[in-house]
Amino acid sequence: MNYWLMKSEPDAYGIEDLKRDRTTVWDGVRNYQARNFLRSMAPGDLVFFYHSNTTPPGIVGLMKVAEANIDDPTQFDAKNKYYDPKATKESPRWQTVVVAFVEIFPQFLSLDALRETFNPNELSVVRQGNRLSVMPVPEEVAQTILKQAKG
Repeated sequence: MNYWLMKSEPDAYGIEDLKRDRTTVWDGVRNYQARNFLRSMAPGDLVFFYHSNTTPPGIVGLMKVAEANIDDPTQFDAKNKYYDPKATKESPRWQTVVVAFVEIFPQFLSLDALRETFNPNELSVVRQGNRLSVMPVPEEVAQTILKQAKG
């Protein structure tokens, strides 16, 4: 099992939305490095849900990968803002995963709190200017995050 961190703006899709929906396709990722991380995920992997572009940003909960390596449906929908005219059903360019709700953490972990605990080599979300929406989390870092988030 691997650990990941995935960002979403709570106004667009937050942890409460996932709790309500139980599962969702994590669509719309249009960065090749983030896409490659999505391609590396496997069912059962745990994912930290990070609220971005909010004050303060930080880790709010946990989800798990329910299905892996599925074609992102938004790339084929000409009416969707994530449409990719170069993608075809025969040759899709963007893959994603289905995630399932696990829990909302009792302890919110702000970006500032994460920066106090981890350096950029340990947890890339604390790196200044990091814009990736999907990133791996080393197991020892993940265990520390879980302990902190659960109080």
